[in-house]
Amino acid sequence: MISKAQIKFINSLKLKKFRDENALFVAEGYKIVNDLVNSSLKIKTVYYTHEYFNVFNAKEDFELIEVSQSDLDKVSFLKNSSKVIALIEIPSLFVDFELITNEISIALDTIQDPGNLGTIIRTADWFGVKNIYCSKDCVDVFNPKVVQATMGAIGKVNVHYLDLKELFSKLIDNQDFKIHGSFLDGESVYKADLKNKGIILMGNEGNGISEELEKFISKRLFIPKFYTEEIGSESLNVSIATSIILSEFKRRTVI
Repeated sequence: MISKAQIKFINSLKLKKFRDENALFVAEGYKIVNDLVNSSLKIKTVYYTHEYFNVFNAKEDFELIEVSQSDLDKVSFLKNSSKVIALIEIPSLFVDFELITNEISIALDTIQDPGNLGTIIRTADWFGVKNIYCSKDCVDVFNPKVVQATMGAIGKVNVHYLDLKELFSKLIDNQDFKIHGSFLDGESVYKADLKNKGIILMGNEGNGISEELEKFISKRLFIPKFYTEEIGSESLNVSIATSIILSEFKRRTVI
């Protein structure tokens, strides 16, 4: 049974303020929790129904609490509550500048939609990208909706929050390092010269890349529209655009 105090505490973690204060976030669902249990993240507590006893019972490095489904219903952030909920420690990360200059990474400028961020993290994991650099005003990666959208990839990709202007200022002196940005007036991503290192910067869902960051772009990229009729979508969703650009980078530099 989950006590009233535990219920109140878990529910408080829906808000960023309390996630930051306690350095904890919530993950729900067997697949996501199981993936995170087997990741480098530190699990604090797993609440589970009896049917998952054998799955988690072998784990000894975190607290296991068997509860009823009705108890989980009281702390679930989902419309249809799951049978497993975990409290996970928020990791402390640092920016390795040497690593940045020798790999492909993603930077996000004011991404606001939790689903978009979660999908981008999942995409990054699929393509082997280990680091994402978010502006400080991006949606919180430990927002329950973001965590859910990552489908466990949050345990494999490091998401940093920092001043992107300051970060880029430290990188532009490296002549071999490129900061790529997605624009409607850029060079086709299918024709551009792409390397196996650099940053791919993606902008806000409605406003794109901000002016203060645009000046750091060394290569402007564009995803051409193959539908020739005048009536149609004016732009791609940012998570889809990230997937297309990242896929082309990997196709050129890995395959």
